Amino acid sequence: MWTSRPSSKTLPFVLLAVIGIFLIYDAGVEQETVSPEIISNTILFPPPNPSSIQTKIIHIVEKGENLSLIFEKYKVSLNNTYQIFKKDKSNEIKNILPNDRLEFLSTGGKLQEIHIHKGPLLSYHIELSPKIIIKRSDKKPELINSFKTGLIESSFYLAGLNNDIPESVIMDLAYIFGWDIDFVFDIRAGDRFKILYETPFVDGQQIENGSILFAEFYNQNNRYTAIRHKGKNKKWEYFNENGGSLEKAFLRAPLDFAYVSSHFNPNRRHPILNTIRAHNGVDYAAKRGTPIRSTGEGVIQSAGWKSGYGRTIVIRHGGEITTLYAHLDKYHPSISKGMKISQGQTIGYVGDSGLATAPHLHYEFRIGEKRTDPLKVPLPSASPIDKSNMDQFQVLRNNYIDLADQLLSKDPNENLFR
Repeated sequence: MWTSRPSSKTLPFVLLAVIGIFLIYDAGVEQETVSPEIISNTILFPPPNPSSIQTKIIHIVEKGENLSLIFEKYKVSLNNTYQIFKKDKSNEIKNILPNDRLEFLSTGGKLQEIHIHKGPLLSYHIELSPKIIIKRSDKKPELINSFKTGLIESSFYLAGLNNDIPESVIMDLAYIFGWDIDFVFDIRAGDRFKILYETPFVDGQQIENGSILFAEFYNQNNRYTAIRHKGKNKKWEYFNENGGSLEKAFLRAPLDFAYVSSHFNPNRRHPILNTIRAHNGVDYAAKRGTPIRSTGEGVIQSAGWKSGYGRTIVIRHGGEITTLYAHLDKYHPSISKGMKISQGQTIGYVGDSGLATAPHLHYEFRIGEKRTDPLKVPLPSASPIDKSNMDQFQVLRNNYIDLADQLLSKDPNENLFR
């Protein structure tokens, strides 16, 4: 085979040719790589049609407003207003309250619907075209059960807060057991409690405070139980595990949280007069302005200045019983002589009027003309569970106890109750 080799004279030209080929190739590759491809496209949207635009105006009802004036403000025709009121025979729609929410829905500037929301559970939807149609909508809340325990070291109230118990539930627990336990005087370090309560939610939002279903309170080696059940008036009441009512004719204390600064003592030396003067009640030390509640149902016998007692309220109850609340800073605005008072109702606020050295409440419990020690007087109970409902009550009681035991097994305070 014959092959020819480039001579020394032609070799430089061959190398130049090869280099030129590579340069041309690289330039083409580079150009192909960085060359952008531009695509343009125009989309045309049709102009908006004013007749299809939907709007919603919201109005929150304020105190003193009525539905007629609100309808007039938002251009509801007189004919539509008349037709709506005519169909509202029970006045459920017309009787609006502050914070009710009204929604006016229009299409193309023409009012089509009115929505009236009366709280989170009830609303009315009113269609205006082609004719008036009213629809009622009721929502059913989702009930979420919660279980909590607590150990009291210094204060029941703080023990509840430290265990993430809502303040409203803490206060309810004190009220429920308040007929048997004086949360001012009887509480001791080491007392403990457990609570099962339900909280209603709608659309993921809490709508009311939690309601206690079952609770146990251990106070000075005594165990108290509370179970929620319908009473004779078809209202929720609380009973012990045997069906006896926890409710008494009187609460043990007229204040939720304070401390006893002076006990019932017929031979006490008065701190201001410096003389032996009977102390015919109990003094509860508390901050100025602390709400004072009536310990029992009754009628305001008097409300006014009473010599050394200062601003004083006397309530007349059944069976010749009266209670006296003295040294008030001020009265509740609704209080007046002859007014009927319910148990637990706020009647005034703690102060130091009259012969008092510091803000406190002086509380007396009288039977006829005889003063008695409010901390020791026996209090009669309300009616127990009706015999016809006892089987149902026992099933409910057992279910609550079993559920509480199951939840307690996962609670860090389990050992306190075993």
